[in-house]
Amino acid sequence: MSYLSTLSSAYAEIFLLVMASSILIVDLFVTNPQKTLTYILVQLTLLGCALITVMTHEPVVVHLFNNMFVDDLMSDVLKLFSYLAISMVLVYSRSYLILRGLFTGEFMVLTLFALLGMMVMISATHFLTLYIGLELLSLSLYAMVALQRDSATATEAAMKYFILGALASGLLLYGMSMLYGATGTLEVKAISDAITHGVENKALLVFGLVFMVAGLAFKLGAVPFHMWVPDVYHGAPTAVTMLIGSAPKLAVFAFVMRILVEGLQPLVMHWSGMLAILAVLSMAIGNITAIAQTNLKRMLAYSTIAHMGFLLLGVLSGGIDGYSSAMFYVVIYVLMSLGGFGMIMLLSREGFEADMLNDFKGLNQRSPWLALMMLILMFSMAGVPPTAGFYAKLSVLQAAVGAGHIPLAVMAVLFSLIGAFYYLRIVKLMYFDSPETHVKISIQPDNGLLISINGLAILALGIMPSTLITVCAIAVQKSLMLH
Repeated sequence: MSYLSTLSSAYAEIFLLVMASSILIVDLFVTNPQKTLTYILVQLTLLGCALITVMTHEPVVVHLFNNMFVDDLMSDVLKLFSYLAISMVLVYSRSYLILRGLFTGEFMVLTLFALLGMMVMISATHFLTLYIGLELLSLSLYAMVALQRDSATATEAAMKYFILGALASGLLLYGMSMLYGATGTLEVKAISDAITHGVENKALLVFGLVFMVAGLAFKLGAVPFHMWVPDVYHGAPTAVTMLIGSAPKLAVFAFVMRILVEGLQPLVMHWSGMLAILAVLSMAIGNITAIAQTNLKRMLAYSTIAHMGFLLLGVLSGGIDGYSSAMFYVVIYVLMSLGGFGMIMLLSREGFEADMLNDFKGLNQRSPWLALMMLILMFSMAGVPPTAGFYAKLSVLQAAVGAGHIPLAVMAVLFSLIGAFYYLRIVKLMYFDSPETHVKISIQPDNGLLISINGLAILALGIMPSTLITVCAIAVQKSLMLH
């Protein structure tokens, strides 16, 4: 019994694995083309995971499996947001995928396996578990990008993603092997202790660090490792794009925190410079290139690259303020991203993808409420008060200034101003241009309700951000033992 009670912190992962495998079998007997039973089972699985995560939460940091897995407040908060994000992805994409014949059991089960990979990444404190989680997530996403087998763009995007993803995984593994060679351990905490006590081969450590940062930057989609982002976002079915652009960012944030902050903190002098370069380049190239895009999915891809620059700026600032602002930023970013891609799917119909900027022309005349929700989302991404996006950017900038990175903060503000142009252009198209089509927008009640909640939540979190900011600060403080 004692062994089972020590496993309690991993019950959510075990439950998810059992349910995903069961749903795969149950789905074989579901003949309804709308897959209602499978869909309900998947949503119930997510609810079950959330309940288990809340019920098995311990006020102290719990280590399991010989220090390969950790259950702390940061991991629990990030997991709860991951369940929410995945649930929203499924609600948003259901009618869109049914019309395209893509709402299959495979789509839903791969989504659950991708979530399992994220959960393992969030709780991993050992390079092996980190890598297993990352590969489980990546392999599920590669398959999902290629779900539309008869689409040349989707297949091309999947190939690019797969080849570049394999390259990034190779870089990460190479970095991990160098760190193992220098410190003699793969455990995150033990690596930190070994570096603190002095390592004979310092050059090997720094080389390993460079490869690790390159691999992490690829997974975040930071410049100059961003080449896959616009192509994959554009080529994948919008539902898959929405998945790639939302929940995995929470897992990658945890990945960065575990490796750089918990494991390689003694090398902060070396990696902070690298992150500064990645952050500035991502904000510059992301925001400037987004202006030239006519396809909304590509524009949102470049905007993701710019947002990841902001996220890195938070991590780079260090301390409770920096890390909690980065965590707050990534949660808000995920909510904005879900809304943005959700809106593309709501306006799409059979045989028509609403993924061009011109498709949003005159949206206010066709549906004032949807136009208002899109306005809130775009304002939030641009960082206009009183939206949550403004507060997220402000908290990162305050942390950067507090850490003495004033030139970086100034550059971030400048690039945000440039970035405001392409978000506000969509608002201009919706409110000041006449529509190109007058086809009635018909959306399912659950989708209409979700986009409304999504948009209003972003507004509410901008007006009253203190609760979420406090949760992030306490989670970071308790999990990383910062004082």
